[in-house]
Formats: sequence, C-alpha cells, structure tokens
Amino acid sequence: MTTELQVRVVPRVAASQEALIGYLAREHGFSCEEITHVCILRRSIDARQRTIYVNLKLRVYVNEQPEDDEYERTVYGDVSESPQVVVVGEGPGGLFAALRLVELGLRPVVVERGKDVSSRRRDLAAITRTQQVDSESNYCFGEGGAGTYSDGKLYTRSKKRGNVEKILRVFCQHGASTAILADAHPHIGTDKLPLVIAAMRDTILRSGGEVHHQTRMTQLLVEGDRVVGIEAEDTAQGVTRRFMGPVILATGHSARDVYRYLHSSGIEIEAKGIAVGVRLEHSSKLIDQIQYHNPEGRGAYLPAAEYSYVTQVDGRGVYSFCMCPGGFVIPAATGPEQIVVNGMSPSNRGTRWSNSGMVVEMRAEDIEGDDPLRVMRFQESLEHSCWIQGNRQQTAPAQRMYDFVKARFSQSLPESSYAPGLVSSALHEWLPAEIANRLRQGFVVFGHNSRGFLTNEAVLIAVESRTSSPVRILRDGSTLQHIRLQGLFPCGEGAGYAGGIVSAGIDGERCAEMCADYLKSS
Repeated sequence: MTTELQVRVVPRVAASQEALIGYLAREHGFSCEEITHVCILRRSIDARQRTIYVNLKLRVYVNEQPEDDEYERTVYGDVSESPQVVVVGEGPGGLFAALRLVELGLRPVVVERGKDVSSRRRDLAAITRTQQVDSESNYCFGEGGAGTYSDGKLYTRSKKRGNVEKILRVFCQHGASTAILADAHPHIGTDKLPLVIAAMRDTILRSGGEVHHQTRMTQLLVEGDRVVGIEAEDTAQGVTRRFMGPVILATGHSARDVYRYLHSSGIEIEAKGIAVGVRLEHSSKLIDQIQYHNPEGRGAYLPAAEYSYVTQVDGRGVYSFCMCPGGFVIPAATGPEQIVVNGMSPSNRGTRWSNSGMVVEMRAEDIEGDDPLRVMRFQESLEHSCWIQGNRQQTAPAQRMYDFVKARFSQSLPESSYAPGLVSSALHEWLPAEIANRLRQGFVVFGHNSRGFLTNEAVLIAVESRTSSPVRILRDGSTLQHIRLQGLFPCGEGAGYAGGIVSAGIDGERCAEMCADYLKSS
C-alpha cells in the first residue's frame, strides 16, 4: 500500500532516505522493514525560528515498489507534414510554445537570433577576456534565452495562469533533476540548464520541426490585417530568408530592435513599468548565518540560504529580486557601450558569494511623455551612464553597501564574483535620485530587520535594469493575438506578459493553444 503524510523534521533527517525511514518507524507506527521507499512530494525549509525545520509531504510505500516513472511524461509525435507555425525566439516562451505546438499536431519553425548553447558559451567567456559584448550572442540572446546561463530558477507566483507542474515535468523529461517537482523554490542551475535546453531543441527536431540559429527577424509579413510570416536575416550566411505561417513572437525583454521595429511600423505597443537598481553581493557564509540564526552558518544538511526583502519608500516598492544563493554576478549587456548586471547560481549553489537584485519599482507614468518606448530609452540611458562610470569597459561601477547608505566614496572594494572586474564609483551621486534615495532607505529597513545584513563587507554592483520588459505588445485577452493583427501572438516576457522562466513557459503554451484555435478557424 501507499500512504501520504505531512511531516516536520530537522534537516539531518530530511537529507537521508534511511533517516526518514527511521523517523517514520519511530513516529508513525511503521516498521523499517516494511517501508520499501519514501518519495518526497513537497519540500520547504522553515527558518523562522532558531531551530530550523524542513516541511515534507511524503508518499510512503509499504511492502510495494514505486512505479518506474515518478511523473507523467508528454508524448511528442511526428509533425513533419503538419501546418507550420513560426516561433520567433528560443527562450522559455518560444521553446514551450514550440513543444506545445508539437503536442497539438502543428509543426514549429523556431527562429533564434543567437547561437546554440554550446557556441554561445564561448562568446560569454570572451566578455571577461576582451571586455566586449557580442550583440547577437550574450547572456540574453541565444538558445534558451536569458535564463540558460543566468540561473535557472523556476519559482513563480503565476499559478493561476497555467499548469506550473506541467512546465516542471517537461524540464524533468529533458534531463532536469526530479527534485524540482518537490522543492518549494525549484532551481536547475546554470551548469545543468544548457543540456536541458539542448534536449528540448532535439525533441523539436526529432518531431519534424525546425530550429534556425543566428537568424534574426527583420520584419513581419502582413497581408491586410493578417500576419502570414516573417522575413529574417541569416547572419551566419549573410542571406535573407522567409518563413511562412502565423507567428508566435517570443523575443525576450532585451530585443530593443524588435520594439523599435514594431513602433515604427504602427503596431500597437505601450510603455510598461520595470524595476531598476543594483546587484547586492554578500559572502554566502554571512547570509547563511543571518538566515539560519547560526554563527556556524548552514552546516552539513542545509542549502545555501535564500532571502526575500520588500518595503515601501515614498510610494514605490523597494525589494530583492532574483536572489542567487551561492552564485555569481554576471555581465548581461546586449550591445556596446552599456553595462547591465544579473545573477546566476550553479546547481550546487556552492560559491563563496550570494547576490540578489535590489531594485526600485518604476512605473511608466514616472517618466514624462507619451512615447511607448520611453521606459526603454530610460534603461538605455542608465546603462550607458554605467558604462561610462565603469571606465568604458565591462568593469562595473561598485560601492560598499554601508558607504552607499552614508553617501561616501568607497576607497576599496571587497573581493567579488563579478569576473570582468569592479571599479569604485559613487553610485549615490550618479544613480537617479529617485532610485538611489529609495535604495538607501530600503537598505536601512532591511538592516534593521536582519541584523548584520547592512554591512560594508557587502558590495553594490551597477546596474540591474533588465528585470522585465519595458514594453507591452498589446494583445486580445481572449485570443492572445495582437489587438489589430490576426495571426500574431505576442508571447512571454518580451511581450510584457510574463516574468521568469516558468511564467514565460506557461505563456508560450497558452499562445500555442490559441494559435492552434486560430488555424482551425482560418
């Protein structure tokens, strides 16, 4: 028989199948011999008190063996002779749209401006070596999108929009650890996710779809009020190609050339709020000590600690974003004369540092004018200022945390994970006042709530500006098509309808379903 239980145990017990079986035998009346397997269905850490507990939902197998498959797998058939749909962008929105199209019996043709995951890795390494960014192959552009080499966190609050469990199962089917099905804050890791992304691409190809790398969309092909395909430049071959079919537009939050093209072509878009700030980096040991209330840190059985902070300052939110325990700060610019930083963590979250975005809410109305691209232009201006402050290279301007709060220049900087290097800079002077002042007040609040968090051993690295899309591509709520153009399905984070890997994947699946309905009715 099988039975499901909710238990609350210390980390040492949660870390071992043998220890769990012993606990169940002592506390729930089983004998160790009759328990054949314990499957963890849900796992979360409760670190609110001095004694740390792990909350577990368990499936206990008594005198029987578990089934071979721990989760439901998706079947992908042959769609080589099926109607064609063009998917622009191979990030999570585009990938999950393409896989869902295969499920629905449609043939995806994926067009991605960047390189495949393997080739892309070399261009990322070159940023540190040459201090230059390839505008088509970087931490934002390329197979898998911004998430592939920038973390792989799968936590989302978008549970009402679609099937989160389905997204996680598809990742597992393509090589991710099944631990993501149980963890409250699932995470694949930047060292593991590239292989998962490559496996997803291989599924598309085996099913009869197409994937074209180094192929950048230059325009939509429109007949009347209907999108019938795209024109794209094959940058490797130097030729222009056409791909026909309705279009799922999943270009990511940094494809500024796409936003400019849409605006100049009269395709309705609007400015959208973002959040702007810095990457804040502490030693992971200090964060472990603070979060686990233990001067020894996390010990042998707990993962690198996470944190989440939020407050309100002068009517705008100030909060932590994309927290990366045991991770790195990375250069995430997508072109020349700009500095952007982001964070990532390997699967073991084992580095000496922990970082997160510390950002201030910025609404579209906070920037004067009615230009739909005004928030994007603000981003560009700030990133260019950051590049100037960083000595016109990818060396990022930085300041010790307490120095920033006290508005004083840092004479030295702590060791950092940011590989291109840091340069000391008075962030409190040149960051926009509405951002700098709110960050300073927010840090005081966070330091009051968590003793030791506000410290001069932590460093602020500028600038965190790509938290989400600065533009929303307007679409109909019931069909997900653009409000004016039939056959165009703006998708995911780049269209302004998602925020992170899982929510983008969910939106990609929804767009695929609406595209299938559109083809049936055409």
